[in-house]
Amino acid sequence: MLLGMLLFGLNDAMGKWLLSSYGLGQVVLIRSIAALLVLSPFLWRGGMPSLRKVERPSMQVLRVVFSTVEILCFYYAVMYLPLADVMTYWLAAPIYVAAASPLLLGEKVGWRRWSAIAIGFFGVIIALEPSRAMFTLPALISIIGSAAFAFMMLSGRGLRNTPDRALVFFQIVGAGLAGLAFSPFDWAPVSSIRDLFLLGLLGIVAMAAHMLVNRALKISDAATVAPLQYTLLLWAVVFGWMFFGDVPRISMMIGAGLIIASGLFIFFRERQLKKQDTVLPAVPE
Repeated sequence: MLLGMLLFGLNDAMGKWLLSSYGLGQVVLIRSIAALLVLSPFLWRGGMPSLRKVERPSMQVLRVVFSTVEILCFYYAVMYLPLADVMTYWLAAPIYVAAASPLLLGEKVGWRRWSAIAIGFFGVIIALEPSRAMFTLPALISIIGSAAFAFMMLSGRGLRNTPDRALVFFQIVGAGLAGLAFSPFDWAPVSSIRDLFLLGLLGIVAMAAHMLVNRALKISDAATVAPLQYTLLLWAVVFGWMFFGDVPRISMMIGAGLIIASGLFIFFRERQLKKQDTVLPAVPE
């Protein structure tokens, strides 16, 4: 999980650097092609029927839409904002999931989690720094992207029987099609073999990060490895400072602290409630 978060941070930094020379659609398209090339052996080994016969096709399409919006918003945001700022907004996604689950999934949320949700939203507001600046387009795109990421996570809860490789395949194809649609408007000639290599490496690094995270969740308890996702913020701060000279704002660090504390409380509270449900006998209505 730690190595996966490091690769995600590296992927984000590479994407931000490449977007200073190449168009958003172009970067997303080449990234998707490279990721598909890496994924192909796994699809071949797992068999193609898993791609043709999928559960709940409408939910699959909805998840692809959310994931595509999330990717486009993320890369747009990192063009204009520090990596740490963008990552702070994205780490708020579990808070959005907890807030939306009672309405969309019919899950019960008690006062403790509602309190944590409120604290998390307060952290987002602090990170945004309430002012006219919080209504800039990059800031609003960040919020939209993190919300899309949250809804992608929610839709994934209804697709538990779909193999991981199928979910990743549809997600990559959706991003690739979006990149293909936007690339004619901002395509820039690739200036060197090095840049072409880095554009392809972007997709490979992202695929490797996904594989490492999935593997970590399979070989260890989620309560052990899931909280380690917040180390991604550390790498965002480190890479942002090393490669772009970004110095974290005090308000962003305070907001990030509240978001992380809220997210961890929600995660462990949900784990505790699930354990109670498995221990207590069912009561007939």
